[in-house]
Amino acid sequence: MKRALEQRLQDVEGFRDPRVDLEQYPTPAELAAHVVHLAGLHDDLDRTVLDLGTGTGMFALGAALAAAPRVVGLDVDASALAVARENERRLAPATSVDWVRGDATRPPLSASNATVLMNPPFGAQRGNEHADRRFLDAASRLATVSYSVHNAGSRAFVESFAADAGGEVTHAFRAEFELARQFAFHDTDSKTLDAEVYRISWA
Repeated sequence: MKRALEQRLQDVEGFRDPRVDLEQYPTPAELAAHVVHLAGLHDDLDRTVLDLGTGTGMFALGAALAAAPRVVGLDVDASALAVARENERRLAPATSVDWVRGDATRPPLSASNATVLMNPPFGAQRGNEHADRRFLDAASRLATVSYSVHNAGSRAFVESFAADAGGEVTHAFRAEFELARQFAFHDTDSKTLDAEVYRISWA
């Protein structure tokens, strides 16, 4: 199942004109398929799935292909959402996705028993520090459980934030993925990014 999902997600188009201020890096299909598969094993796809900062829809479409009952993809960038809609038409998942434009750190949504899947900005750009903290805060208010991708070395921060918000990190694993050159300040054609993925129970 995971391999078949990864193959489908390989067809998800990434950002056509990525914005550095939003740290728009595409989530690799392999990583998205692994996270969605793990969520399925824990029955976390049996409820509404929210993809906060969906970009061009990788996690949202993964959940839709895995037959989550309802999927919402939220992003502030209208251009990225336009590509996400095209991706949905191309992949034609059994579950349709509700694409919503809005600030993922102040989501225009109400939910209390949702699963959040997200690859938030790492906060590496000046003026965007602690961006992942704001995304986690939103997840803590919307979700029963969340899965999120963070920069390597984030475990102490994520565990502390979760505990302060009444949550608990139940699973964590490292991930590596290749990022193609997409911004002018990148000095190589590709770079391997070290990351960590966390499952947090907010119940």
